[in-house]
Amino acid sequence: MPSKSLFIVFAALLVLGGCNKIDPNSPLGQRQAIFKQMLKTSEDLGGMLRGRLKFDADAFASGAVHLDELSRQPWKHFPMVKEEHSNARDEVWQRQERFDELARDLEASTAALAAASAVKPLLPETVAAPLQRVEDACEACHKEFRDY
Repeated sequence: MPSKSLFIVFAALLVLGGCNKIDPNSPLGQRQAIFKQMLKTSEDLGGMLRGRLKFDADAFASGAVHLDELSRQPWKHFPMVKEEHSNARDEVWQRQERFDELARDLEASTAALAAASAVKPLLPETVAAPLQRVEDACEACHKEFRDY
C-alpha cells in the first residue's frame, strides 16, 4: 500500500509541476525563445568589447548580423490580447503605437551595428557606439513595457 500511495503522490507532483510550463509553440514561448537568443548574442558581443571574451572580428560581425535578423522576429509573436504568463505589461497592448516605435528603433540599431561590423578592418572602437545603441534600445523598451 505505501508504494501505491507514493506513486500517486509522485504522479500528482509531475502533473502539477508541468502546469507552469510555457508551450514552446505558443506565441509567448516563441518570442521568449527569440528574446533569449537575442540576449545570448548581445551578451557575447558585449563580452568581446568589454574584455570578458577575446575579440574576434569575424565572430563579432557574424553575431551582429544574427542579432539584426533576430531583432525582426519577436514582434509577430505578440497576439492581440495578453497571455496569462506574459512578462509584458498591459501597456504593450494599450500603447501599441509606442511599442511598435521602440521595436523599429531596435531594428534600426541592430541594422546599424551589422553595417558597422561589415567595415574592414573591424576594430572594437568602431562597433562600441553602435552596440551601445542596441543595448540602449533594449533597455528603453524594457523600462516601458516589461513587467519585472
